[in-house]
Amino acid sequence: MSKVIRIGTRDSELAMWQAKTVQAQLEHLGHKTDIVPIKSTGDIVLDKPLYELGITGIFTKTLDIAMLNDDIDIAVHSLKDVPTKLPKGIVQAAVIKRGNVNDTLVFKNNEEFLSAKDAIIATGSLRRRAQWLHRYPTHTIVGLRGNVNSRLQKLEDNEDWNAAIFAGAGLGRLNLTPENAINLHWMIPAPAQGAIMITALESDEEIQTICAEINHEETEICTSIEREFLNRLEGGCTAPIGALAYIKNEEVNFKGILLSKDGTKKIEVTKVVELGKHQNIAEFCADYIISKGGNSLMDSIKRDTKTVNIYSTKKLTDDQLQLFHNDVVANSNDAIKISLNRLPRSVIKNEIENVVITSKNTVEALLHNFSSIELQFKNIYCVGRRTKRMVQKRIGEVKHTEPNAKKLAEYLVEYLEGTEVTYFCSDLRLDHLPKILSEHSIKVNEIEAYQTKFDAEKVESALEGVMFFSPSTVESFMKQNKASGIAFCIGETTALAAKNYFKNTRIAKVPTVESVIELVNDYFMAIGP
Repeated sequence: MSKVIRIGTRDSELAMWQAKTVQAQLEHLGHKTDIVPIKSTGDIVLDKPLYELGITGIFTKTLDIAMLNDDIDIAVHSLKDVPTKLPKGIVQAAVIKRGNVNDTLVFKNNEEFLSAKDAIIATGSLRRRAQWLHRYPTHTIVGLRGNVNSRLQKLEDNEDWNAAIFAGAGLGRLNLTPENAINLHWMIPAPAQGAIMITALESDEEIQTICAEINHEETEICTSIEREFLNRLEGGCTAPIGALAYIKNEEVNFKGILLSKDGTKKIEVTKVVELGKHQNIAEFCADYIISKGGNSLMDSIKRDTKTVNIYSTKKLTDDQLQLFHNDVVANSNDAIKISLNRLPRSVIKNEIENVVITSKNTVEALLHNFSSIELQFKNIYCVGRRTKRMVQKRIGEVKHTEPNAKKLAEYLVEYLEGTEVTYFCSDLRLDHLPKILSEHSIKVNEIEAYQTKFDAEKVESALEGVMFFSPSTVESFMKQNKASGIAFCIGETTALAAKNYFKNTRIAKVPTVESVIELVNDYFMAIGP
């Protein structure tokens, strides 16, 4: 090739070492080259851990753009930093022979802290953090960013730190491995750690042919398996995933791991197959991780690392959280706490002709005090289909039900048998129901069946919507927060309360938590990506 091959690279010392290594191999084959240093976002933003930046390909994006703009012919990367899916028009052209795959612990003084209850370890890697905490759960992890030299200096300057974790390959390539350093053979490295990758334009077949001359096949096989495993778990810098494949005695050996961010949960897999029959090893191992609860663990990791955009005023189960649209990052907590009152037997001494029940909490309160046989109610009037079903299942037949308290009051004014009702309610009751009945000369005997305590938390992030499950959850939430986004409501009564604060309210088709989740999903499906 007569033209000069422009080699794009980050301008850090380690990245330049990698680029010069590629340059030396290409020039050894007679090709002319020129190194083009380019600063990346990952080098500029040093005040946050990588996983908090939330950017896929943080160290590769700038080089990708330079290549697509025809500013460089090839780009040299640490393969572990490259997203498993390359940008359209860019392909992997070669992988250089791999260096040290291990993570290395650099420590001060001695290794006694490893057996101590308290120790401080520095790392900016979520994977290293999770594996260390799994092995040493009482230790403290602090963030550490920057190039290799600056990280070593930070370790030296912070007197309270006991050690820091580095990629062994990076230390070795810069001849910076201290005497007080040990390889962590028990820690599974990042997929493709220690490997150098070259990318090129898919359309530039001549460059691809040249790069193929310096490709190391064994490294390519192993790193491809590790990266496919990572891809099948949909992981990146935001998930604690480790993977290592190596070839020994004509066999491919693989280890994979997925952990929770705090290291308390771990799923791991090992597999050995004959070289040449290894094509499905990554798929097998990823499926194994998933079958052991990997999907649920990945979902919880994604929720933890993304900004919450939907808040539920009722605590949701893990199964319910998995029902959300991919674009939803939901957080939940019970906005109200219920305390059931003790009711005297005189309340049900005689058969009550007309009873009004507006919530499932009332049913629970009644059955907490009395047996269903003792509850002799002639006519039962309800608010909401959920309450109706619960009453009919546990107490008795419901004479009539309406979707909200106001409509029930209007019905009773028209069709009530007699001029008196007994209203089992909360200390925070629906004022308009007894008010409407009283205005039409219907006596309302209010009996406080339970107490409602507002216990909402303050939500810091900007929300696209809030899920409400009763008027009380609306009132509780609004005492701590401002209206934000759409109010997704379980029923009409709840929606009426939400309309006092929210411009946009939506009501679920069926009064269930799952139906409210479906309402949220419909919204995100409508707005699209």
